[in-house]
Formats: sequence, C-alpha cells, structure tokens
Amino acid sequence: MRRVAVTGLGVVAPNGIGKEDFWDACVEGRSGVGPITTFDASSFPIKIAGEVKNFDPSPFIPDSMRKSLKVMGRAARFGVGASGLALQDSGISMENENPERVGVVVGTGLVPVDMAEIMPMLSRVMQEDGSFDLNKLDPNTASPMFPLWLLKYLPNMVSAHISMMFNAQGPNSTVTTACVAGTQAVGEGYRLVARGEADVIIAGGSDSRLDPLLLMAYTSLGTLSRCCDLPPEAVSRPFDRLRDGFVLGEGAGMLVLEDYDRARKRGAKIYAEVMGFGSSFDAYSIIKPDPDGRGAVRAIKSALDEARVDPSEVGYINAHGTSTRLNDQMETVAVKKVFGSGARKLPISSIKSMIGHSIAASGAIEAVALAMTLSENVVPPTINLRNPDPNCDLDCIPLNARDYAPRIALSTSFGFGGQNGALVMKAA
Repeated sequence: MRRVAVTGLGVVAPNGIGKEDFWDACVEGRSGVGPITTFDASSFPIKIAGEVKNFDPSPFIPDSMRKSLKVMGRAARFGVGASGLALQDSGISMENENPERVGVVVGTGLVPVDMAEIMPMLSRVMQEDGSFDLNKLDPNTASPMFPLWLLKYLPNMVSAHISMMFNAQGPNSTVTTACVAGTQAVGEGYRLVARGEADVIIAGGSDSRLDPLLLMAYTSLGTLSRCCDLPPEAVSRPFDRLRDGFVLGEGAGMLVLEDYDRARKRGAKIYAEVMGFGSSFDAYSIIKPDPDGRGAVRAIKSALDEARVDPSEVGYINAHGTSTRLNDQMETVAVKKVFGSGARKLPISSIKSMIGHSIAASGAIEAVALAMTLSENVVPPTINLRNPDPNCDLDCIPLNARDYAPRIALSTSFGFGGQNGALVMKAA
C-alpha cells in the first residue's frame, strides 16, 4: 500500500469560494447561511439556506466544451469548479500527465428537477385529466423534451463532467450514500491511489438541493430548523441545547489525492496524508441514527485500524454535527465509546454551523477543512454554540477558533438510511 498525500484543495461553499476564502471564513466564524434567492421561498415555512452565490465555473471549461453548460446541473457546475480549483492548487498540469492514471471519485445525490424547465414540456402532451397523450406531438418529433435533457439529471454526470473537463481517463465512480457520500468518495479515492490503481485521484463531493420540491420534502420530514425568529446566520447550532434541526446547504469540496513519494519528488505542497477510511451500516432505522452509536463506532474504529492509529493519538475531530437533536447526541455517545476517558479532552467542532448541511458534499467539504486544520494548526469553531447541551458534553470549541496543532485528526459522517463513514488524516 502506497502512502497518499493531499496536494490540492478546491471548495465552492456558502461562506467562501476557493480554499483561502473558505478557510478564512471558517476560522473567523463567518456564516454563509442567509435568505434563499435561487427561487421565491416567501410562501415556505423555511426561507433560509446555505446557498452558494456568484459562482461561475466557466474559467475551468475549455472553449471546445462550452455547450456542456446546457446539460450541467448546479451540482455538476460546483463539482467542475471545485475540481479546477483543486488541480490549480496542486500544481498538476494535466497536459503533462498520463490521463489513464488520473481518476475521479465523486459523492453526490438527488438531482432536483427544474420544474420551470419541465412544465412547458409536459403541457404540450398533458390532458385535462392529468394523463399524457403523445399523439398531440408532431409525428416527426419523438419527444417534447430537449434531446439531452436527461443528462442534466443523472447522478453520474458530476464525475463525468469533471473527467471530461480535465481529461481524466482513469478510474471513475459516483458514490450516492446520502450524507456520507463525500467522505466515502475521498476514502475510495484514497484506496485507489494506495493500491496503485491510479497516481492521482480527484475526489470529493458536490450537491445542491435548493429546489422548491426538495425544500418541501425536507420540511415535511421534520429535519430542518424552524427557528424563524433568529437571524439566518444563528440558526445552525450543533451541540446546542436549543438546536432543532439542520439548515439545508449546497456546494462542493474536492481534494487532489496523490502518491506521496511522487508528490514529494515533484516538490508539491502536501497539506496532509490520508491514513485510513472506515464505513459501516446501522441496520436500525432509515431516518434515525442508532442512539447507541454502534454503527458510528464501527466506522470510526475501522478507519483507525486501517490507519494503524490508536484512539489516544487522535488530536481533533471534525464532526458531522448536523444540529439535529438525534445526530449530535448519537455522535457524542459514539465519541465517548471510542475514545473513553479521553473523549472530553478531545477537541471537536462542526463547520455545519457556518455552511449548513450540504448533504452528499458535506463530508468532502469537511475533509478539506480537516486538511487545512492539519496544515495551518488552527481548529475552526462551532459557532452559535451558546447553550451547551448537557448530553453533548464534549469540547466542542464554541464560538471562536483555537490555535492548536493536532498531529492526527478524524472526520465523521452519518447519513439517512444508517450510513456511517470516517476518515483519518495525519499532518504532513
């Protein structure tokens, strides 16, 4: 097994686009949560989100591929942009690479259907009773849809577009394990490099669910915060006694994972070394985490075992920390079970307090933050943590960042259905 270095970081997040802006915002405790602007949410009970604003992926799209923008959903655009930023940061020039040794692994999920786009198409064939009559169409027209419409909504299109834009012809896969997808994509990418199946993997997650139908669905599920009386930036409050749900977010985080020896030979900046990945499944409930944290414990222990790291060596945890009552309490239980008497002294924080929950992208954005923590020796805070929950009695770094230099750190992710994932990284 080869060592695996993180040599490039790219982020498209609600509180910052690009590694520098994102990290400065995280350290300063600046939130990217605000009123929804991508559609009219005035009639919705939930009117806020962690929304990415003013992002343009076109600098990373070759002139010969400009038409691809027509079939790129929001997640694909974020993914291409974050990948371009990560490659740029790594110093890798794809013109000098063997494209068959460069791969892409992306975590993503549900792709919102643009109702404003589809309703005019459906109206051409819809009858008064709601059924469809294709005889209304011109006999020479096979469909009322734009021929490539479907390609905008296939989950694998995110990794496909990234590979096309940067000519990455090696291993390519899409991970759709809900809120764990970004973490799992980085873990799977790490293993591809470690096993020698690729020299470079662009790995991470990209997701966007800021859509009227999906906002209604998450609202109906009861997972979103309804603290409408608070300023938007104060609503996401992991581990706080008054938390009542997460804030829906969006964005992308991409990491360039590279053979460690190769990275050193070419003089690359190494942010961190990926040491291990673990995953598990609760088999408990499709909507609730196991309150005893058994699946989470297995995932964390599996990652530590692969990394050959003792729990006592871990100096920081970038938590899943969604700001829901059940998740934050379960995560606290799991940390105590893995780290025992050292759990209460172990610094832990959640950047979801600043960017909301970007679902399939969340673990990847948090992996970027983990690598930056190890590189910059500062731990981002859990903002809005003003009323600590006695059931979440860990060192959750409330309100302000902390100068601290952990040698080894952990990132955790837990998702609907019972998915669990964990990543271990070490300072370079």
